Amino acid sequence: MKTAIIVILVIILSAISVQIYFVFNERNELKEKFLTLSAKAQTLDEENEKIKSEIEYFSRPQNLEKEFRSKFNYKKPGEKMIIITP
Repeated sequence: MKTAIIVILVIILSAISVQIYFVFNERNELKEKFLTLSAKAQTLDEENEKIKSEIEYFSRPQNLEKEFRSKFNYKKPGEKMIIITP
């Protein structure tokens, strides 16, 4: 009778141990996913701030004109353009 109870307790403890192992394994996987997603969120937040600052910069007409002139060699009518090469 005692051996039957001990065998049953060993089986129950083994089953509980296996379940605990799976729970900790899943916890570690979720923790890794969380850290990966947190890093990605941080990167996206930084990119979002950069885009916001660019939107603010280009929302000013004088900055937009300055960039347009530098990238497309734009000049106003009547202006002369000098292109300097190295």
